[in-house]
Amino acid sequence: MLKNEKAVVVFSGGQDSTTCLFWAKKQFGEVEAVTFDYGQRHAREIECAKDIAQELDIKHTILDMSLLGQLTQNALTRSDIAIVQKDGELPSTFVDGRNHLFLSFAAVLAKGIGAKHIVTGVCETDFSGYPDCRDVFVKSLNVTLNLAMDYEFVIHTPLMWIDKAETWKLADELGAFDFVRERTLTCYNGVIGDGCGECPACKLRKAGLDKYLLERQGADKQ
Repeated sequence: MLKNEKAVVVFSGGQDSTTCLFWAKKQFGEVEAVTFDYGQRHAREIECAKDIAQELDIKHTILDMSLLGQLTQNALTRSDIAIVQKDGELPSTFVDGRNHLFLSFAAVLAKGIGAKHIVTGVCETDFSGYPDCRDVFVKSLNVTLNLAMDYEFVIHTPLMWIDKAETWKLADELGAFDFVRERTLTCYNGVIGDGCGECPACKLRKAGLDKYLLERQGADKQ
């Protein structure tokens, strides 16, 4: 039934959102992607998303959300703030209101093109304590958007309950393992592919990749 439906993917060009893009292409008859330019640390993220969407022949919209960078100070919008996480505190990479605003603007775009499905790569299993990655937040916002716009949106979170190793597995099952590994940008320091290897995002990505490759190697031997 979903093959007759249209979806909008909140797309950053990173591992998670690119995996979600491939997932959406399998699920829905028509898929578009939306990327938000909020003054993030590396403009290369926008270029990476643009290149991936073009290669996959996905209609791609880039929205100016620079106001977000004016409202909040964090390590993703300020190069003079170090990427750190202290015990009991949110990482310095947390951007207040980011997913709330992104999903809300994606919903406005979706309604305008007649799409009822919004896909996002947020995950409660492998997250850094970000409150707007929680399932309860997404479900709450889904209800709010439906009421606010009198429209039957469905927000899909295919990665919500899986860890990074399982995300690599999903990409593999979708036939996108090499593409995701080589073409996506997860690194906070702007290095495409396997990244810098030092920032928290790269360490999380690599730990998941190593775990999945070991599991896949074991399965191949059986």
